[in-house]
Amino acid sequence: LRSLAEGNVVSQALTTLKGRARVKRTMWSRRAQEYEAKINSGDLISIAEVVRDLHRAENQPEQSYSERQLYESALDRMAREVAAIERIDREAAVGILTKSLTKAVVSA
Repeated sequence: LRSLAEGNVVSQALTTLKGRARVKRTMWSRRAQEYEAKINSGDLISIAEVVRDLHRAENQPEQSYSERQLYESALDRMAREVAAIERIDREAAVGILTKSLTKAVVSA
């Protein structure tokens, strides 16, 4: 077990969500391994990068099953940590994260 992230790390992670998605042009299997490693690292900013990169807006094409699974896994892990830090429930944390992601899409 590790300690929860500090408040400044949470704000950096939320800023990361608002950034532009950086999808490498490598094969999906390689990217999937990298995303999985970032999720399992437990680093909130790395997890935020995965959420940002795999997030799809309403007007974007559908994700593959494996992309969706990785996205859900990263979003869940990040939401649970934010919920614990902010002392809110998981659904409220997902709302905060989704709001940050939506702002990123609108400003892009």
